Amino acid sequence: MSSNMYSSSSISFPLLTTLFLFLFLSAAAQSSSECSDQFKGMITTPRQAPNCRKLTTLKAEFGWTIHQNKTTTVDVFFGARLDDDEGWLAWGVNPGDRPQMIGTRAMLGIKYKNESFRVDTYNITSGTKLGCPLLPSKFKEDDDVIFSNLQIRKQSDLVVISATINLSSKYDISRLHHVWQVGDEADGNEPKKHPTTLQNIDSTETINLETSIGSGVGQHRRHLRKVHGILNIVGWGILLPLGVILARYFRQFPYPWKYWFIAHVSIQIVGYTLGTIGWAIGLALGHSSRYYTFRIHRILAIFIFTFATLQMLAFRLKPEATDEYRKYWDRYHHFLGYALLALISVNIFQGIASLKPDHTWKWAYIGVLGALAAITLAFQIGTWVKFPQQPKEEKDKDTNKSHARPSTGGVGGGGGNRPSSVPPDAPASTGGVGGGGNGLPSHPPDAAST
Repeated sequence: MSSNMYSSSSISFPLLTTLFLFLFLSAAAQSSSECSDQFKGMITTPRQAPNCRKLTTLKAEFGWTIHQNKTTTVDVFFGARLDDDEGWLAWGVNPGDRPQMIGTRAMLGIKYKNESFRVDTYNITSGTKLGCPLLPSKFKEDDDVIFSNLQIRKQSDLVVISATINLSSKYDISRLHHVWQVGDEADGNEPKKHPTTLQNIDSTETINLETSIGSGVGQHRRHLRKVHGILNIVGWGILLPLGVILARYFRQFPYPWKYWFIAHVSIQIVGYTLGTIGWAIGLALGHSSRYYTFRIHRILAIFIFTFATLQMLAFRLKPEATDEYRKYWDRYHHFLGYALLALISVNIFQGIASLKPDHTWKWAYIGVLGALAAITLAFQIGTWVKFPQQPKEEKDKDTNKSHARPSTGGVGGGGGNRPSSVPPDAPASTGGVGGGGNGLPSHPPDAAST
């Protein structure tokens, strides 16, 4: 009964952690969807207060006011932060069946190094994608969209372009395909190619101007990336290190706990499962992308999954305790385990850098690493404090046990020479990812003992 209770609680903890992190990051994203006060102040006048929303990429903001005439007339405002001395920003609409760059009628503002500005209209054709120069185009009255009252203004690093657009019947304001972009360089009135980061590639949306709700393929991909990131952070980046800490410090010395094995295995299985699901989603996202690939992030993820799987199977692959090669296997097993933990942290930061979300993700994971480091340091200090107090007979006894009864480990386990704290009638540790290790000697281990 009690073992089932501890097993249930050790499984529910990781699930609650995943749910909490998902809700926390979702709430942060929701709060960041509101326009900044600075942007609102730049587009609001005594005569009008436009609708406003923060767009999903490039820290861009969009405002609009609808006027119904024979054709649909909309006042539009688009803002983005141009941090460098030179750069450009653009917003436009596409009359096609989906939001995309080719076919977009756009207004584009350029910031020059001498602090001068210009704004003009551009027609983005297939030639632009092939490398042809993108130069201003004037739209005539018989075109499907007319831009008028073009303006550009700046406040600090926020640049806002605005216009009044007249839309023909080709456009539906309840399903308006719009595209936005930010670039770093311009040559005269020709904007140079924008970067090809995820943020730039996903800068398209279908928006209902009457309800302010937007949707698009890019949003679905962003949602999957968020799920991918959360599962990997919780599975690989939180639960596996917790399993290692538990096996290292709670088997016998210095903090013996009767149910360490059940909790350890449960946490490792849940962590490995969540990490594997997140890894599979990442592979699917990479396979479906035609425009970008993150080779280093992908290769590191494959290494992590492959060797974590080997660690999960450690109890099936290990030599017998009496085998002369066992000591070499122990060294390989624990070195690989600790190396995996370091590799996981590096790859999580790689993923965050590729995704370029708001800083909440980065600082949340730095906080997680700090908490794990603080927990490990506290337990290690406790080990150093308790060791001199242990009677010599117990030290010798534990040392003999560690030679007579080695146990298996997982990712990093409990160190290659940790004493077996399992009572004679308890099951030997199967370890899993982050497994229990092969018993630490009764002398105090180093913080990075392998």
